[in-house]
Amino acid sequence: MTPEPHPLSAGALALVAAGGAVGGLARYGLGRAFPTAPNAFPTTTLVINVVGAFLLGALLTVLARRSTPDHRLRLVLGVGALGAFTTFSTLAVDVVRLGRSGRPGLALANATVSVVAGIAAVVAGHRVGQIGARARGGTRAP
Repeated sequence: MTPEPHPLSAGALALVAAGGAVGGLARYGLGRAFPTAPNAFPTTTLVINVVGAFLLGALLTVLARRSTPDHRLRLVLGVGALGAFTTFSTLAVDVVRLGRSGRPGLALANATVSVVAGIAAVVAGHRVGQIGARARGGTRAP
């Protein structure tokens, strides 16, 4: 069994930083590749957040069901990579930007769709994670 690193250990911080670099670069790259026009619905941010929520739901479920959970994977993939890939702050800025540009309905729609789709994605990811964990012989219930 792999011991869990202390939350403030150099090893834990390095894992989060490495994952965060990858997740942040992926989010930045997608934002550059698929920019949102001014005053338009921020589809790229929505897709990034929903995909990240799905992946996090699946990852945490698979890790929780393992007989010997690997906390390093949670740190590098969950906290680091997916934490940096998804971004509540960009969602909040998009909502404020749309509201200030005279598009309050679109701002409200963005906030609502993002939260509802994000929660649905976590639930779907959890279910997929359960199936994946069972297929790999995971023994613990989440």
